[in-house]
Amino acid sequence: MRPATLFILATVMIDAMGIGLIIPVMPDLIEEVRAADLSQAALWGGVLATTFAVMQFLFSPLVGSLSDRFGRRPILLTSLTVMALDYVLMALAGSIWLLLLGRVIGGISAATAATASAYMADISAPKDRAANFGLVSAGFGIGFVLGPVAGGFLAEFGTRAPFWAAAVLATSNVAFGWFVLKETVTRENARPLSWHRTNPLGAVKHLGQLPGIRRLLLVYFLYHLAFAVYPSVWSYFGKAQFNWSPSMIGGSLALFGLSIAIVQAGIIRPVLKQLGERGTVFFGYVFSVVTFFLIAVVTSSTAVLILTPMAAVAGVIPVALQGIMSQSVAQNAQGELQGVLTSASALAMVIAPLAMTGTFAAFTAPDTAYYFPGAPFLLSVLLTFIAVAIFMRWRAPKINA
Repeated sequence: MRPATLFILATVMIDAMGIGLIIPVMPDLIEEVRAADLSQAALWGGVLATTFAVMQFLFSPLVGSLSDRFGRRPILLTSLTVMALDYVLMALAGSIWLLLLGRVIGGISAATAATASAYMADISAPKDRAANFGLVSAGFGIGFVLGPVAGGFLAEFGTRAPFWAAAVLATSNVAFGWFVLKETVTRENARPLSWHRTNPLGAVKHLGQLPGIRRLLLVYFLYHLAFAVYPSVWSYFGKAQFNWSPSMIGGSLALFGLSIAIVQAGIIRPVLKQLGERGTVFFGYVFSVVTFFLIAVVTSSTAVLILTPMAAVAGVIPVALQGIMSQSVAQNAQGELQGVLTSASALAMVIAPLAMTGTFAAFTAPDTAYYFPGAPFLLSVLLTFIAVAIFMRWRAPKINA
């Protein structure tokens, strides 16, 4: 594997760690800076996650389009540097408002994912893009393994220790990228900036005019909305349903992330080969419905851990959708497409934390009429059925030259 590819995988891995690190310590961290019971802490966690996602949604198309214009290398290295500084701020934050500011900065710098995916598209043949996007997603999965493990383990040394470790990792990756990352955008294929393409809503509208893209963007969005139940409520769900400690929450999330990495690095290629991209999407949705429902209703901690690898199989869905859409836009619009896709997932994360934590709080509050911590997972079942219904009406778009 070429060094530049390793850098891209490390970049998305560190992006994922920014999410995974905070999840195991979030209940205790919020209690540290703002006294609250578990249901109230979940609501504050939703606010912080939504703030992060709003910034990622607003800035992802801009970052993607800037990389189309000025190159992938300067955008990636600058974003990673800002990310390292943000981890330092989070480590020093002593109030909920500084944590909120940290999530604002973190969401902007996490828009790096769009440029990382565009770089991977640049160096991949069209027929290999879906599989190579799987490698990018595997890097995210590895980060989601390492982040919770590190967060749960380092929580033993204090709720701030994970952020110092992440700052060191991000800084090290900047140094690595400085030496190995070569520019793929040349003067000849650089794309002029256009405001309607850097505006997230304008970019979505522009790409939505392409044949078949609009419906797939909606399916892609609904997938992320449903799947966001895991980062949104897992730590609170685990504590309420099974009385898990931060280290146990981190371990369960690590198992989930490891399963995603295995699926997307090792399973996605043969599944794509056997079922094609359309069949792969349906394959993933079958596992989504089954696992969302079972996690919602089972009361055994062991059973939930057994279900975790099944839940990860749904990770084939966005990879297959990316592959379909990537073949439907021009080569010099790959950055714009990846920026819009990142914004779609970020928009889902704008809505999901508040929707999922709000549902969780409603069914776990001290005065609730019916105590049911698994309620958010049933909401995800409903969202999944809607996505499948829309996808069934999709027909293959024409491939642009």
